[in-house]
Amino acid sequence: MQRPGNSRAPGPPALVSVILPVHNAEEWLDECLKSVLQQDFEGSMELSVFDDASKDKSMTIIERWKGRLEGAGIAVVIGGHDSPCPRGVGYSKNQAVAQSSGSYLCFLDSDDVMMPQRVRLQHQAAEQHPTSIIGCQVKRDPPDSTARYTRWINQLVPDQLLTQVFTSHGPTVIMPTWFCSRAWFSHVGLFDEGGQGVPEDLLFFYEHLRKGGGVVRVDQSLLLYRYHLHAATHSVLETTIWTHRVRFLEERALPYWAAFTIWNAGKQGRRLYRSLTAASQRKVVAFCDVDENKIKKGFYCHEDAQERPKPRVPILHFRTAQPPFVICVKLDLTGGEFEDNLRSLQLREGQDFLHFS
Repeated sequence: MQRPGNSRAPGPPALVSVILPVHNAEEWLDECLKSVLQQDFEGSMELSVFDDASKDKSMTIIERWKGRLEGAGIAVVIGGHDSPCPRGVGYSKNQAVAQSSGSYLCFLDSDDVMMPQRVRLQHQAAEQHPTSIIGCQVKRDPPDSTARYTRWINQLVPDQLLTQVFTSHGPTVIMPTWFCSRAWFSHVGLFDEGGQGVPEDLLFFYEHLRKGGGVVRVDQSLLLYRYHLHAATHSVLETTIWTHRVRFLEERALPYWAAFTIWNAGKQGRRLYRSLTAASQRKVVAFCDVDENKIKKGFYCHEDAQERPKPRVPILHFRTAQPPFVICVKLDLTGGEFEDNLRSLQLREGQDFLHFS
């Protein structure tokens, strides 16, 4: 059953609404809400909380903080439901946005902590980039968790925020760091409400890009981003993410290429080839690699192909392969040799490269 939301105090709409979906978050909420209170933003703020059928003491904690926040001039609006089962992160975020009033939306997960300058700095960036999602760098907790992922989040250069949207890591600015205008959010549409197992942030990010949105990152660590086994992201299967990525690649990049080469004749490259539609498979003119054993084999044959005879795709040394390339290798596992080879080839050819994994 839906619980009625708390009425917001009379007054003009807030400039920034912090959007906070909550589900069984009692372990982290005190730190999370304290970080809202400690923002140094001088404009008007509100906190919009939507509780997704929590069974713990989350609502008690939120009610306790409501007075402190409102005493500091931060309006608080609370909604939620007490149905037997949660309806998912996408639904909760949509509800929190719907009940909020701010001209800008600052998304926050209930297990994360904002640095005091987050709202101020991201609001400044959003004013300059009204059709962009604004992200930021993060600190991970525990510090040694997902080290490669955290480096990727923090070290992408501005151009890569768009050129690496097909990588396995998901959005190039992670959801708990998102900040955008309400007008742009409404233009893109709502989060998918499919519930557990649906990558609602990735699907929204793709739709944002389809509609011409930009991606900007504030290059300061403005969020403590927690890793733990109860995070909603663990409910999303890798195969689900893979399927969405391949379809987006086929939609956004491959139509502009008459032919292309898959860089990697190993497991990931072959998996990409098998995942493509038949029309996209026919555009693959070769695999390329540095492994002499793979190159000596001469070709890759897709045994499950419906075509007769079954297509045999050549396997070439990367220096003899022709761009454009879809690169299916992890860039930080080669000790720099791969990056050096790729850089020299890019300088020589000046052609297109898309990183897919």
